[in-house]
Amino acid sequence: MTAIQNQSTSPVAHLSADDIENLGRELDAIRQSVLDARGADDARYIRTVIKTQRGLEAGSRAVLLFSLFPPAWWLGTAGLSAAKILENMEIGHNVMHGQWDWMRDPKIHSTTWEWDHASTAEQWKHAHNEEHHTYTNVLGKDGDLGYGIMRVDEEQRWSPFHLGQPVWNAINALIFQYGIAAYDLKLGKNLKTAERRNNPDFRARVKATLRKVGTQGLRDYVVHPLLSGPSAVTTLTANLTANLVRNVWTHSVIMCGHFPEGVQTFTYDSIDGETRGQWYLRQMLGSANITGSRLMHLMSGNLSFQIEHHLFPDLPSNRYAEVAPQVRDIFERYGLTYTSGPLIKQVASAWGKVIRLSLPNDLLGSRSSTPRQPAAVAA
Repeated sequence: MTAIQNQSTSPVAHLSADDIENLGRELDAIRQSVLDARGADDARYIRTVIKTQRGLEAGSRAVLLFSLFPPAWWLGTAGLSAAKILENMEIGHNVMHGQWDWMRDPKIHSTTWEWDHASTAEQWKHAHNEEHHTYTNVLGKDGDLGYGIMRVDEEQRWSPFHLGQPVWNAINALIFQYGIAAYDLKLGKNLKTAERRNNPDFRARVKATLRKVGTQGLRDYVVHPLLSGPSAVTTLTANLTANLVRNVWTHSVIMCGHFPEGVQTFTYDSIDGETRGQWYLRQMLGSANITGSRLMHLMSGNLSFQIEHHLFPDLPSNRYAEVAPQVRDIFERYGLTYTSGPLIKQVASAWGKVIRLSLPNDLLGSRSSTPRQPAAVAA
């Protein structure tokens, strides 16, 4: 039983155990229908996105050879920023989830893909696929929930340290890929004691991350600028800007998926003995969507459909838009709130929560970060 099921004011208090398991079976059926329908169109989609991304990156780097001239700098920087976002979000994140493993293409497979990111693929897959998606929004188990530096629920004890969390969050946005690498390494935990610091496995993972960071830095901040000749300095600033844009955009999308008002958090003991239906319910209430255009969905890696992604992390990302109306229908029929909104609204909501929870509960008056009243049962 989840913690929210044990509260009389829970948004799922109206659901019986049978309701929850029936909900799970309906979601299983949606997932299976997509698995059965995967085919040539899906394979063509991901190959087209990869080809487009590589062409955009190569073209942008070519334009940056002339970045001494402002129009070339702006054009090349914008193109490189978009290429880096596409590579991280719609390609790298989703390939490493195994969404395209069914194609049996060794070039587009979760076991072989290495992305343009400070965190190595293997470390990211463990921290993200195995831990975050298993323990979505479980306090103390889901490292993505506040990244270990933020208070994310009123039930968490407040300390003066939390006054700085708006600042920590802003810094994290600017250096997001490095923050994720540090989180994947569990630096805060592993640097506390000599025993942990000297653990051979930890030291090997640190070395692997440093090699990855060094390779990226050499490419973006040495090789490509030098190849630009007279435009070396402007190419360097373009690469710095593109990485900054990618970091801030990725951070914003992730924040929108897990931090806006209305998203539930859970305690570890609440998931003891969790059934398949209860796991689905936790994903539904622990995620939020972003509304927008097809371009918005593409550039977010289709994580604008964060609810659908957490329900079905192994389905091809291009199918989330297809299943979203079916998922929303289940929300409505079972009397649950489908948290969704435009990017600006969701970003503002997430930042509002970060700022609000940086303060003691009694300073501004108690206002739970999760809905406490049960949602109305759909007619």
